Amino acid sequence: MPSSPRSTRKEASRDRILDVASRTVRRAGFDGVGVADVMKQAGLTHGGFYAHFASRDELLCAAALRAGQDSRQLHISHADRLVAAGVPPFRALVETYLHESGIDDVDCGCPVAALVAEMPRQSDAVRGQSHGLLLGMQRLVLDALGAGASPESAWPIAATLVGALQMARAIGDREQALAILASTKRSLLAQHTEAGTPPTRPAR
Repeated sequence: MPSSPRSTRKEASRDRILDVASRTVRRAGFDGVGVADVMKQAGLTHGGFYAHFASRDELLCAAALRAGQDSRQLHISHADRLVAAGVPPFRALVETYLHESGIDDVDCGCPVAALVAEMPRQSDAVRGQSHGLLLGMQRLVLDALGAGASPESAWPIAATLVGALQMARAIGDREQALAILASTKRSLLAQHTEAGTPPTRPAR
């Protein structure tokens, strides 16, 4: 049965809310997501919020889920282009995740790097959704490592990637930020791929 115009409009409104909230949560953190501001940016009234979500926590969970899905899709599209050009999957992961655009493009970037420090202070529901983001990051690394890699082997790599991006964003100096990303790339690639081969800067 086709959707009614009313249900279609509601789905479109919810999608706008989640688009705004998923960007906001990555830019401003969980505490920076205000219901009134999100609804205003989505072009909707504050009073219409509860037609879509039962609570702010439900919005945060949905926003974190959307952020993870969008970030993963964007990452995979960039990494797949490198793999298609002959770049090994692990190198494609490192080059893509630690690309310099990640310093500035926080709104569309990795939600783990944006939110991991805040996750322990959230409600049980939000922490549960955040746990899914962490597992998604682990899976991204495992997929790049390939068959035979153990789940435990992915955690140090994931932690290194996330930490490097956080430090590059935090340091406040562009040259030093790029140096953090470049040195982390070299270290990871030396450990897991062609030792001593300097990483290239892929075009976006």
